[in-house]
Amino acid sequence: MQWRVNFANPLLYLLILVQMHLYTGLFITAHDAMHGTVAPNRSVNNAIGFTCTAFYASFWYPKLYTKHHKHHDHVHTDEDPDYHQGTFFSWYIRFIRNYLSIWQIVVMAALFNLLKIWIPQANLIVFWVVPSLLSTLQLFYFGTYLPHKGEHDNKHQSRSLRRNHFLAFFSCYFFGYHYEHHDAPWVPWWKLWQVKG
Repeated sequence: MQWRVNFANPLLYLLILVQMHLYTGLFITAHDAMHGTVAPNRSVNNAIGFTCTAFYASFWYPKLYTKHHKHHDHVHTDEDPDYHQGTFFSWYIRFIRNYLSIWQIVVMAALFNLLKIWIPQANLIVFWVVPSLLSTLQLFYFGTYLPHKGEHDNKHQSRSLRRNHFLAFFSCYFFGYHYEHHDAPWVPWWKLWQVKG
């Protein structure tokens, strides 16, 4: 976070993408905790979920837990908090508004201003704010929009992306195998590629 920001340096953009991917992984870990797959001990599992959602964007884990299970219970219906019959951008805005609270914004703004004491503002924006916002797009596009858009002829109202394990990992930690996730939500992200779709 002390590295000199230089927009002419191509390494800067690579580091932003690495940070984005790590942010996405942080949320995927929290997501797996919601399904009880991070640790066999429930208390440890939930503690990891709380920690990951707090570090991701000051999310309140119990609220995310409730909404995520509502998504699984009512997928592709009006009661599904993750589903919207609209364009990509209207769906994304609804998705973010559905999960973001004023308290998160206040906490993140306070944290940003506190961190500015030790970290240059440009570094905070380039290596923290930008990657975290990009990761919301990554999670939404590969983990919600592509798998759930349109009509489906299966019980989970979802589809999986083409099986390419390299692209599946880098796009969204195998969450492109989305039908498999809904069919076997107890399977952690790193084993989704093994589930038969």
